[in-house]
Order: sequence, then C-alpha cells, then structure tokens
Amino acid sequence: MSTAELLNINYADADDRGVLSLIRAAREGISFTTFAGFVDKSPFDLADWSAFLHLSERTMQRYKKEARTFDTPQSEKILEIALLYNKGTDVFGNAGKFNLWLDSPNLALGRTAPKSLMDSSFGLSLLKDELGRIEHGILA
Repeated sequence: MSTAELLNINYADADDRGVLSLIRAAREGISFTTFAGFVDKSPFDLADWSAFLHLSERTMQRYKKEARTFDTPQSEKILEIALLYNKGTDVFGNAGKFNLWLDSPNLALGRTAPKSLMDSSFGLSLLKDELGRIEHGILA
C-alpha cells in the first residue's frame, strides 16, 4: 500500500497489516508532496498544520520548497489526522458536515472546537472516541 493510499485509510480498514503499513510509512516519513495531496482535500490550512505538527509556518514552507520528508513523529501525526479525518467524513456522511463539526464549540468536549484538540495525541484519541459515540448514537 502506498503512502498516498495510507492517507485514505479508515480505522475500520486498519487491520494488523494496515497498522503495520502505517507504522512503516511513519518510520519512512511522509514526503511533502504526498502530504500536500492530503492537505488539498482537508479543510486545514498551513497555519493549522503548523500547529498540529508543532512546526513553524516558516519550517513548513521550507519543507515544501525543498520537497522534504517529515520525521517519524510528524509523519505519525499526519497519518493519525488522516485516519481521524476519514473516520469523521464517514460518520457525518460528507466532509462539509464534518468540517463544520470540527470548527464548532462542542459541549461534550468542554465547549471546545474539536479542531483545537488535534495538536496532541490525547486530543486525537478523545476526538476518535467522540466520533465513535456519535456513530453509535451515544451523545452527551
């Protein structure tokens, strides 16, 4: 499975082989070119990604200019966000509804916009759990 294909994987598809492919892709690093393809389909701009990956916007611009590959921690975060985004679009039925949810203050998340939690692994885990509850009709 190519790295570009991995950015389209969903949690439901991430069996043991899929997870091993994700681990391998994170270790090898996500190229900026592959990353840019996912960025184009996501609602997040460079400032958002800079915050999610804990890299300055200037560093992100340099990665783009030099066609660099992200280190393992950033690659892993990109893959986690891709998994979450794909799950969210499945749960909400389309990207537009999920994007609106990401930007709207959420009572179950302490009146915080879900997008603001995407800069940490704990936040991503919390959002994954919340999407599971929504998917199964268990709303707070």
